[in-house]
Formats: sequence, structure tokens, C-alpha cells
Amino acid sequence: MKNEFVLAFNELLEEKQLPKDIIMGALEYAMVSAYRKAENASNAQRIEAKIDLQTGRVTIYAEKEIVETVQDPRTEVSLEEARKIDPNAKIGGMIIVDSTPKDFGRVAAQTARQVIQQRIREAEREAQLQYFKRQVGEIVSGMIQAINQTGLTLGLEMKAEGIMPRKEMIPGERYRVHERIRALLLEVKDTGKGPQIILSRAHRNFLRRLLENEVPEIYHGMVEIRSIAREPGQRSKVAVAALQAGVDPVGACVGMRGVRIQAIVRELNDEKIDVIEWNPDPAIYIAKALSPARVTGVYLSNRGKGTKTATVVVPEDQLSLAIGRDGQNARLAARLTSWRIDIKSLPEAAIDALNKIQKEPEYATFAELEKDVIPQIEQILNKKAEGRPVTPEEYQLMSQFVDRVERGILRQREGVLRAEEEKQIKAAANIPDEAFEIPLEDIGLPLRYTTLLNGVGYLSVGDLMLQLKLDPNRILALEGIGAKAMAAIEEALANFSLPQAESTLEQVAEEATLEETVVEQEQAEGVEAVLETAQDVPQTETAISEESFETVETEPLEEAEVVEEVTEAETSSVEAQAVEFAEEAVEQPEEPIEEPSLDEIFKWAPEQIEIDYSLVAEDEEEESESEKKKKKKKKKYIEYEYDPDQSTTVARKKRKRGGSDWDDEWDL
Repeated sequence: MKNEFVLAFNELLEEKQLPKDIIMGALEYAMVSAYRKAENASNAQRIEAKIDLQTGRVTIYAEKEIVETVQDPRTEVSLEEARKIDPNAKIGGMIIVDSTPKDFGRVAAQTARQVIQQRIREAEREAQLQYFKRQVGEIVSGMIQAINQTGLTLGLEMKAEGIMPRKEMIPGERYRVHERIRALLLEVKDTGKGPQIILSRAHRNFLRRLLENEVPEIYHGMVEIRSIAREPGQRSKVAVAALQAGVDPVGACVGMRGVRIQAIVRELNDEKIDVIEWNPDPAIYIAKALSPARVTGVYLSNRGKGTKTATVVVPEDQLSLAIGRDGQNARLAARLTSWRIDIKSLPEAAIDALNKIQKEPEYATFAELEKDVIPQIEQILNKKAEGRPVTPEEYQLMSQFVDRVERGILRQREGVLRAEEEKQIKAAANIPDEAFEIPLEDIGLPLRYTTLLNGVGYLSVGDLMLQLKLDPNRILALEGIGAKAMAAIEEALANFSLPQAESTLEQVAEEATLEETVVEQEQAEGVEAVLETAQDVPQTETAISEESFETVETEPLEEAEVVEEVTEAETSSVEAQAVEFAEEAVEQPEEPIEEPSLDEIFKWAPEQIEIDYSLVAEDEEEESESEKKKKKKKKKYIEYEYDPDQSTTVARKKRKRGGSDWDDEWDL
């Protein structure tokens, strides 16, 4: 029994390619279903099944109520039997006991077969769905199982089947049953019958994945595929760019003697592949995209919104090659570059340039600039129309003429666009920002006018005001808008006032007041910082004796020497910088202070400097008046002391700050 069960279980695992726990879960679920059906058990009763992989024995555990006398053995168990399992069991409690019926294996085999198969099928489908969802966008390999009018059926891994519709097949490619092919896993759909896998060989990403498999530089990120344009079975264009210096992107994709690209061509049923180098300059990129045709000039134009048009001029003998069979080359180049390409031969471009110069006002300036060349171009075109040969020099003259006209008109258009942008910016500067947030319905216009304006892009009041300032005729030209409607619009805008305009003005005034307050605070803080710096300077308090005064009297200093010593003291570092900062911070210059002569200074005692208090009273009156005028000017008092250790005269400045006490501050 052991060997048979183990062999059958392992065979099932190998056949279904499912994890062991999934198969085991399906078997246990089937055993529980078989027990419920055999014993007619309730779905509310808790039932578990355990399978021994070594012996294959199935054990059923059911939850039952503990009672004294068993009346229904399906849901009840005696207290004696319960205490064999749990010694602490009590009457009225619930316990899980072994409830495996006799000959349950045969009954389970008959009743659980369908349940096991159903659960295994569901698990198999879920595993397939999750596996192939991770493979979306990658190349898978499969064997053709059937060919019909709708497409191909391929056998894939995990016994799954993929479908390749006709539109996803390469035109002209022949397929045979039991042939192994590669395809791109395009999409996976979850259906009731299992996952539906869609494959493709015509998608452009199939070519991308083939290039990644064949070219190691692309796989490792040294070369990047920028764009792919493909017409399956006929021709493809691939733009590549090097991400590492010194790598040739085109050469890496082609390979030595074309080995790499030829392997991809054989896989795609001899589909032609053009590999070109991507360039950030659109003109150069478009010229390369039209290869193998030679291009004389590429002229870009972005006049309309979302439309990018490139006018390409080619030599006359390259026109058919640039367009390609049925326009295939031009069509692929347009898809590759995302530009609308207009291809012209050189004579055709010259004729168009002459006609535009003569008829269109936009080209009128070139009539004067090219007045000497236009007769020569007309002569060359006449020769061409008569079938006479045209020299290479004449072709070059035509090419230069077309190039000057086309590039000149592009520069002229760019100038007009810049002028319009500047005009729009200036006009928008006079419109409050709040106007662009107010819906057009709020200005009281009739509903039909509002609907018309919203339909052409005027959604807010600011948009409408901006257009009226730029060009009112543009609104007047709209269908359904006449003179009466314009008058109603102008009247509605004139009567409408922005709700935030007054608050905006008040906010601007508050910001201006706040800025002035901040400036005053910064200046006051700067002055206080200077004064604190001056107070931190170490001061030498010296008591000058009478002998020192006598020495000074016997050896008087000259005025020049005193000035020089004071200057040296001032240049002693941070104090000089602090003084300069304080002088800049004060708005009005201070009145010059008359310094006493040296003889008077040395006659005074340091502690007994006489002060004229009448002047002080006058100064206090002036100070009280200045306080009323926001203290524009403050009076300063200076006391001079002589420092015998440094042989210098020290000036001490005193200032009265609103009270009766005097604050000493150093200002050297």
C-alpha cells in the first residue's frame, strides 16, 4: 500500500507539474467532502483530514460536543472518551476526536474522485495563469498543434495552449504542424475555462527581444534601442544609441560580416532590417531615418499645436528611393521619428520657393534679398523643363537658394512666436492671478455664450481677459459670437470685480509695512551688537597719579603724535569694524563733536570732568522732541582719559537712554 500510494502521488505531481502542498490540499479537501457525504454531516461542523504519505492512510478528525449519554455519534462524544484525549475535558465542552469510518478508503475513492479532479484542475489553471503572467512581453517557444482559418494553436510549457491570431502572424510565412517556433507572449486573459494566452510574431517588441537575445551589448545595457518601426514580413527600421563611450551601436547590432542581423532576418522570414544611429538633433535623425536615400536638407516646423512637420529636400534621382515602394520608406521613417515628413525633390522645392516668394506675404522679404538669384533659378528651371542638361554647379545654386529661403522663413516664424510670447507675458502681467482660478460662469454671462467659450478653451475669467487684450477679433470670429455677444461679454467683464482684489491690496500694504519693520529691527539689532562688542573689549582701568601728570606736563605730546597713537589703537581689530558697521547702520550722520585741546585734557582730573548741565538740559529737551520724531538723532557725550601704560588717550562715549542713569559704551 505504501509503495502504490507514493508512486501514484509522485506520478500525479510529475504529470500536473504542481507543488506538493497543492496536491495534498486537494486530496484532504476531497476526503472531507467524502466524509460529509458519507456521514451526512453538517457544513457547520469542523472536520479535518490528514493523509500519511508513507502508508497512504486517511484519518478524519471531527469536532464533537462532550455529553454524558451519546445520542448522535456524529456530533457527540462521551465524557469518558473525551478524557482519553484531554484529561481536563468537561461536560458541555467541544473536542476534536478521531472519527474515521470503517472501510473509509473505498468509500472515499468512489465519492471523492470527481472532487479531487476538480480541485487539481483549478490549481493547475491558477498555476498556469500566474506563470504566464510573469512571462508577458518575453519570447516563448511552442510547438504548432493545429492550423485553422483563425490562426495557430501552440503547445507551451505546463501543458498550456497558446493562440496566435492571423493578424499577429508574419504575412507570407508558412507554418507546419509539429513545427517548433518562437513568438512574443502578448497577453494573458483569465477565462472560466482557464488562461487564454495570445502570441504574436508581428509585434515590434518581438524584434526588440530578438535583438536583445542576439546582441550582448543591448542585453548588458551598453547599447539602447530608442525606437522601432516595423511592417511585418517586409521591412523594419531600428534606431539605436550607445550608452557607453567607444561603442559603435550600429556595428554592434549588425555584427561581424552581418552575422547577428542575418540570424534575426532568417527568424523573421527574410524581413529587411535597417539599423540607424539615433541622434538628438531631429534634422540629423530624420535624414538618417530616410536611408538609404541621400538628403540635401531637412527643415523643421512646429507651427500648429501637436503637429511636427519636417520638409525634406532630396536630389531628383533620390526621390523614389526616399519615398520607397508604396511610400514604405517614408512611412517607416515617420513612425520611427514621430515627425510628419514631407519629401520634395530639389527642382520641386525651388519651384515652391519661387511661388511663395511671389504670392505669399510671409515670403515678401525674400523677394528683395534674392533679387539677384531669382532670375538664375528661373533660368535653371526653364532648362530643366525643356529637357536640357543641368550642371552640378546649377544644382548647387538651387540647393543653396532653397536652403536660404527655408531657413530664413523658419527664423522669421521663430521671431514672430517669440514676439507673441512676450506680448502674452506682458498682457498676463496686468491680470491678477486670481482671475485664472475663477470659472467663466461666475461673471453672469448667458449659458450659451459660456458654453461656446468653454468649448474653444476659455475656461476662466483670466483666459477671456487675456484674449481680449491680445486680440478681441479672435473671439468675435467664433461661430455664434457676434457684435451683440461681444458687447455682452465686455459689459459682464466691466461689471465683474475680483473678490480677492481688495484683500490682495491690503496684503501688499501689510507686506510693505512688515518689510519696513524688519529693516528697522535689523538696524537696531546691528547697533546693539556693535555696542555689545565695544563693551566686551577689555578695558584697563588706571589710576593716574600726580607724578604721571607732572611727567606729562614736563613732556607734552604734540598733536600729530596723539593722533597717530589714537589711530593705532583704533586699528586694533574688531572695534574698528564695529565702529564702521555702526556708522552705516545709523540713518542720519551724527553731528561732529568738537574735541578739546591737549592742554585742557591734561589739566583735568580723570574723575572730575566738568559738564555744562545747562547744555545737558537743552539736550534733554531736544531728545524729548526727537523721541516724538521717532528718535532720528541722539546726543552723545565723550569723556577722555589718559592711559599711562599704553601712552594713549582713551575716549569714552556716554549716552543717556530715556532714563536718569548713564550707560557707558566704548567707541574707539
